[in-house]
Amino acid sequence: MNTRRNLLAGIGALGAAALGWAAWHEAGEAPQRLRSAAAGGRLPNTPLYTHEGQAVRFYDDLVRDKVVAINMMYASCTGICPTATANLRLVQQLLGERLGRDVFMYSITLQPELDTPQSLKEYVALHHIEPGWLFLTGAPADIEQLRYSLGFYDPDPLVDGNKASHSGMLRIGNDAYERWTMAPALATPKQILATINHVDRSRVHRA
Repeated sequence: MNTRRNLLAGIGALGAAALGWAAWHEAGEAPQRLRSAAAGGRLPNTPLYTHEGQAVRFYDDLVRDKVVAINMMYASCTGICPTATANLRLVQQLLGERLGRDVFMYSITLQPELDTPQSLKEYVALHHIEPGWLFLTGAPADIEQLRYSLGFYDPDPLVDGNKASHSGMLRIGNDAYERWTMAPALATPKQILATINHVDRSRVHRA
């Protein structure tokens, strides 16, 4: 299961398209525990900066006891990133008042050496991102550790070295219950919302 989960984490635009509804549905049906190499098995408490310039800690401030949806991107990306951002903006709209209260969305840059808080703020404005969705940057070594901890990597070093290969998936989880899964970032907004709802125990689930 770990090998399969790592493989899903590393696929990019072409891989996400090939994955299709069946694999997305399978991932949504069976959320898994996400464990990192950090002490205690928790995700790392990586120091980060938001696109608004606020200093935060990844686990304590952004993930602890929350339902989250996390993807990776970079501002200069001309491939899947703009399309994924536009798609996730529709998810943001579907979440409505739940965003920032029940569910939290985060986009982490793959180019922290270039994507400063100011450049991410400009990206947010360019793509008309509404409040409640944070874009994050930090020290390159810290971002790399966080990327691996979240499962956004490929066991093949050649594939893993291609930043675009990590921007095609969305990591969705409920930290309080250690329920984690994934969805293609280009799945329909309703499919992504259904995956979020699947890990959110505050929602009423009916057969």
